[in-house]
Amino acid sequence: MDCDKCGDTAVSHAAYSGLHLCEEHLCASVEKRVRRRVREDNLLGRDATPEDPETWVIGLSGGKDSVVLTHILHETFAKDPRVELVALSIHEGIEGYRDESLDACRELTADRDLRHEVVSYDEEFDVRMDEVVEDDPKNMSACAYCGVFRRDVLSRYAADIGADKLLTGHNLDDEAETALMNFLEGDVRQIAQQFDASLGPFDGASSERTRGETEAFVPRAKPLRDVPEKEVALYARFEGLPAHITECPHAEEAYRGEIQQLLYDLEERHPGTRHSIMAGYEELAALAATEHRSEDPALDECEQCGSPTTGDRCRKCSLLDALEAV
Repeated sequence: MDCDKCGDTAVSHAAYSGLHLCEEHLCASVEKRVRRRVREDNLLGRDATPEDPETWVIGLSGGKDSVVLTHILHETFAKDPRVELVALSIHEGIEGYRDESLDACRELTADRDLRHEVVSYDEEFDVRMDEVVEDDPKNMSACAYCGVFRRDVLSRYAADIGADKLLTGHNLDDEAETALMNFLEGDVRQIAQQFDASLGPFDGASSERTRGETEAFVPRAKPLRDVPEKEVALYARFEGLPAHITECPHAEEAYRGEIQQLLYDLEERHPGTRHSIMAGYEELAALAATEHRSEDPALDECEQCGSPTTGDRCRKCSLLDALEAV
């Protein structure tokens, strides 16, 4: 099959658009969508100048998504003095697995002369995920613990260095799965909070979108969210990026796995399903956010660590106390 853009041999067929693309035009298409999302979300504030640039922290795990996002953002802003990119990698304490992905992170950032910081659960919380999985005082999945700890480290680090945005490499499949899970669970408040945190444009109403109650909240963005996972993987391969593809040995999100398979089947039979879900989800999430902002309780500081929380203690500290009691 020939590329619809230039006639060269096609390497991919996007059923949702009908396009057959060669290697060059597939990569160009991925980059175009990321850059369009940056523009449409008004990610770069109007007040950013070479003298007073914005700082964007990128959560860099070494997997294909975060590696592709970091590469494209660097290619886009390497010569733009209004933006400073900082890559942040987290070592969860998973024997063998994270060490290999950190090697990919170091290679990527060194080749691009990007500032790269590495923090660990061991240093931050005195815990390692291998031990957490073994103890499991709350009878939860490993991902449930890890997600809380990772969000805390990313948010706190971004706030500590005065970052303006926190960027993560969630792709279209990730976002459509989360959207469908929230719908099926009937969690309207979570839908509203997700919109406030990482969906929709930065339209200047930052005091609303960041919920202004605390300086520790850094708004998030997901510039890769229009690109399907398969195209992200192909881009990483064709660009020769040092991505670590191995799945975490503790991954066990059974429910998400079911949703993932459901979406895969729907997309096979009805191309464009993921895009349709996200188009409707973002519109409904905006309405939900408007409705729930006035109802959200003011954020206080956790009495133990000072992180923003709606109660006396944050979720992270509660989990750490439970682990210490084992």
